[in-house]
Amino acid sequence: MNDNVFGAGQAPSSEEQVPVENLSYEQARDALVETVKLLELGQMSLDESLALWERGEALARRCEEHLAGARAKVEAALASKNQDAAASAENVGDED
Repeated sequence: MNDNVFGAGQAPSSEEQVPVENLSYEQARDALVETVKLLELGQMSLDESLALWERGEALARRCEEHLAGARAKVEAALASKNQDAAASAENVGDED
């Protein structure tokens, strides 16, 4: 069993960490929150803190990627809806 207690000032070992690129938005967000909590405790060595900071930066980028993808999908759906509405309005105008 691992003696590192997540949230008690020690980061999980690198073999316990799931690669950032494999995380869902929710997983990355939750891991980022935990990372910030650990850093705020200030109970790690400088090297451990730097490694955790770098992971936090990667987690933040992953969250941004997910949000950008979601934003693009919403914008595409809205654009499609607007095009459909415009086409319907043209068809109604043509029937007169």
